[in-house]
Amino acid sequence: MKVLVACEFSGIVREAFTKRGHDAWSCDIQPTLQPGNHHEGDIFDILYNDWDLMIGHPPCTYITYTGTRWWNDPGRCELRLEALDFFRKLWEAPIEKICIENPRGCASPTIAKYSQVINPYLFGDEASKPTWLWLKNLPQLRHYEAPTLFGDKKTHVGKGEFVYHVTKSGKIKGNAKWYTDAFRLSPEERANVRSQTFPGIADAMADQWG
Repeated sequence: MKVLVACEFSGIVREAFTKRGHDAWSCDIQPTLQPGNHHEGDIFDILYNDWDLMIGHPPCTYITYTGTRWWNDPGRCELRLEALDFFRKLWEAPIEKICIENPRGCASPTIAKYSQVINPYLFGDEASKPTWLWLKNLPQLRHYEAPTLFGDKKTHVGKGEFVYHVTKSGKIKGNAKWYTDAFRLSPEERANVRSQTFPGIADAMADQWG
């Protein structure tokens, strides 16, 4: 298949499909972190090039629910609407099979209702990162709590370490340690780390949709 991985600089999803024999390309305004087919530039330069499958990772900064504390800041409404329109353009692209990946946010149900909730620990990576998938002409990703009679291996693992703190309102809140550790990085590096797809999820996409 001809596969487009939109808004991906890491190459993780792209390489999962490439290793399985597909003509996979990533696209981002940043250079790719690993060698491979990559278009560094505007996604709309190549979005309409007759792809069979697109997996999109539109920027979530202005539409994720984790940023609601800043939603009423000056200019945020316009930025949120621009982010939603970008999401819409990917979702409505003339590509037969589409998966859009994003954290929990206002794209559902504004653009379309999400199709599935996934987490890295369901696919073999000991980490927690609740993620929504919007699926068009694709089945939900399968994962297994235990081996099945059909030869499927167990994919569930532990959720990884959490860091807990007390909020200003006195509530105890926990975040995944990998997510909290990213606070030590610069804002750009932090966003890059948090945006990357975990390998187990990328492999499941390539195995099941490729």
